[in-house]
Amino acid sequence: MPTTTAPADLYRHGLQLLLDKNISAWVDLWDDDGVLEFPFAPDGWPKRLEGKAAITDYMRGYPDHIDVHDFPDLRIHRTTDAGTIVVEMRGVGRLVETGSPFDMTYIAVVTVANGLITGYRDYWNPLAVLQDPATDFTGTRTK
Repeated sequence: MPTTTAPADLYRHGLQLLLDKNISAWVDLWDDDGVLEFPFAPDGWPKRLEGKAAITDYMRGYPDHIDVHDFPDLRIHRTTDAGTIVVEMRGVGRLVETGSPFDMTYIAVVTVANGLITGYRDYWNPLAVLQDPATDFTGTRTK
């Protein structure tokens, strides 16, 4: 992606990469020192990942566990900081292990600098993953 990519365009491109199951290209959208945070993560789940390597490890198994089909209800809000957006959306699909439906609501605060994601605070709904252990795509949840 060129360094002039607006945060909203970069984010939309990232969603398409996730739909395409192209995790390595999605991770390439990140700055080497990017930080991914999950303020509402339940006990046993990571709350903060620092650096592209940690984000790569976290996302490695994503398509093997969650088959996302769409991100409906996408709303991207610009902020007074040109490098920051707030995103509202749903991710829908199925859990690969069980075939159960996957439907997650997200709100994210995303910061971008020089065409790369530098920060991503993901306020996803932890109640959804606690109901179905097959959502533990990272293998980091303690049993």
